[in-house]
Amino acid sequence: MTAPQSPDNTGGTSGTPATRRDSGSADLFDERLHVPWWWWPAAAVLTGVVGYEIQLSAHGSRWSVIGYVVTAILCVLVLWSMSRTRVRVTAERELQAHRALLPRSVVARGASIPATAKSAALGRQLDPAAYLVHRFWVKTMVLIVLDDPDDPTPYWLVSTRRPAELLAALDIPDAAADRPTATA
Repeated sequence: MTAPQSPDNTGGTSGTPATRRDSGSADLFDERLHVPWWWWPAAAVLTGVVGYEIQLSAHGSRWSVIGYVVTAILCVLVLWSMSRTRVRVTAERELQAHRALLPRSVVARGASIPATAKSAALGRQLDPAAYLVHRFWVKTMVLIVLDDPDDPTPYWLVSTRRPAELLAALDIPDAAADRPTATA
């Protein structure tokens, strides 16, 4: 699957942009990937430090307070835009990850990826053709393997704080739960 806004997107079944809105039916899974709460106080500290530096460079001018205002607005916009990512499963069992929509009919299997395996999944093992919805502050992910001959995308990697619930909403057994545990 190519990105929905990409010029290479030919409009295949598993990569259609999610342009339609749900008409009142309940979602089976819905999660917004907010930034951690402590980023907001950190942004307030950053606003104070940068605003103070601007005030010092303005040599006490009446306009020096604008540095605080502009920095605060920029911090709020950045954190708000980073928190807009949404992962949901519609009543029709379609996975909407950010701006892409994946019908359940093209999903072969899925697995949860724990925090300990996330770097391996995003590192050397990553297929360049995979579709990613990755937010680094979310520790766990799901791997959705596709079975669509018309789509060159082999799988999706989607950040989620509740991988078991996401796979259950798609009615996919968790292949990671079937792995034998190591005994010491």
